[in-house]
Amino acid sequence: MGQTIIKNGTVVTLDPDIGEIDGGDVLIEDSKIVEVGEDLSDANAEEIDASGKIVFPGLVDSHIHLAQTQVRGIAGDWSLMGEYFEHMLGNITGLYRPEDMYLGGLFGAFEKLATGTTTALDWSYPNTLEHGERAVDALQDAGLRAVYTYGPPGDDAATWWYDSDVGLPEENIRELYGEKIDDDDLLSLAIGLRGPDFCTDETAVADLELARELDALSTIHMGAAQWTSSEYNPEYQGFGAYEDMLGPDVNVAHGNHFSQEDIDHAVEQGVSFSSTPEVEMQMGHGIPVTGKVLEAGGRPTWGVDVCSNVSGDMSSQMRVGMQVQRMFRNQEIIEAGEEVTELGITARDTLEMATIEGARALELDDEIGTLTPGKRADVVVLDASDFMTAPSHSAVQTIVFQSDPSHIDTVLVDGEPVKRNGELTNDLVDAEFDRFVESGHRLIDEAGIDL
Repeated sequence: MGQTIIKNGTVVTLDPDIGEIDGGDVLIEDSKIVEVGEDLSDANAEEIDASGKIVFPGLVDSHIHLAQTQVRGIAGDWSLMGEYFEHMLGNITGLYRPEDMYLGGLFGAFEKLATGTTTALDWSYPNTLEHGERAVDALQDAGLRAVYTYGPPGDDAATWWYDSDVGLPEENIRELYGEKIDDDDLLSLAIGLRGPDFCTDETAVADLELARELDALSTIHMGAAQWTSSEYNPEYQGFGAYEDMLGPDVNVAHGNHFSQEDIDHAVEQGVSFSSTPEVEMQMGHGIPVTGKVLEAGGRPTWGVDVCSNVSGDMSSQMRVGMQVQRMFRNQEIIEAGEEVTELGITARDTLEMATIEGARALELDDEIGTLTPGKRADVVVLDASDFMTAPSHSAVQTIVFQSDPSHIDTVLVDGEPVKRNGELTNDLVDAEFDRFVESGHRLIDEAGIDL
């Protein structure tokens, strides 16, 4: 890959020791950031002119189901406990062929890269080993940094969900990891646990133990429905069988109905929380966990979740998630008869939750999340010079509030340009587009979904 130098941009490193550099440069050699500063030069480096642009770390989506990309736009009016469980987990996922997994994942990854997300945790429902292999092929072909999450198969909801006593397909997971993921610098493995909400305690514990044996992240859908709240269901036990097994290698998706006591305990043990605010507010998960995690002294991360109903654009999630948390906090102050004189969460906070905190949740914070020498060169260059973004008085606020995906000019993953001058560089965008669209139409037709 050689050397690349990004010149004369407003560099938002999110590294507390380096800070923000106006008119700054980022020197990249092969896959790593070598130096960040001013007036850097290297005669052998390819130059990217960042004049009038903002340079910042690639966004991290800590929870998304990329294979749903070709059925986008079907679930915008669905609830979690109604249509989503019935139509998606009980129907559509069972119809996926290996090539559907590939095409959904491929174009989901392209959407990530086009919108400035360089890393994603892809929570997958592979019906067979071949489904999982093709899902990983998609991530590799797209050039996205990813944590591939092997979850329960999607072809038999009665077997894999609802108090299941069937363990995850261990042989498939081991084979996929050894053949596809172990030697790939851009990929790592996570195990998609169902947790005590959806399987027996013995099965939940066995699946978590498998993840630890493989040194894989455990990521769990938990506390996302009303019956998982002790307020509505006195028998609900919070983390239940996981109570004494929590640690930094455990990531909880959603967690809306956990008590503050549960959250306090989890944060103390190093557990990370992925909030997917737009989906959660629509589908009836409950209030996003953001406030409880902050109250416990932790910091949540952002994710898109199901792109069958919302855009894969992470900038929407960090903005919506921040503003809804502001709304709840402001309302508490107003109801106490006081005036709102300061906001509890800032634009920088939400950007950090979408970068370094997401990296930390995926156990990748030593490699990505800030523009720090020695870290991998996952970098976004945003145009701040057009009529919708200029003048940029605060680079962070321009990123969070004033820009949209059309302003993402250049994206590098591991030092490799995957987007230049506003266009993805991968030939598969055009080559596979027709097959991608056909896949989506076939799945909806076979599922008999009436839209």
